[in-house]
Amino acid sequence: MRSDFLSADRDSLYLLLPSVQDWLPVNHLARFVVDIVAQLDLTPLRDAYAGRGY
Repeated sequence: MRSDFLSADRDSLYLLLPSVQDWLPVNHLARFVVDIVAQLDLTPLRDAYAGRGY
């Protein structure tokens, strides 16, 4: 008889992926870098790769 059940991964540490926001301290350098990159004008970069999918 065929079974349509998925096998359980008992070695999985998390049911859902953890949030990096929960792991990094408030004043971590990574948060600063993300804020700076969010302010950059990436239009020329997007235009250079537009429609090519890589």
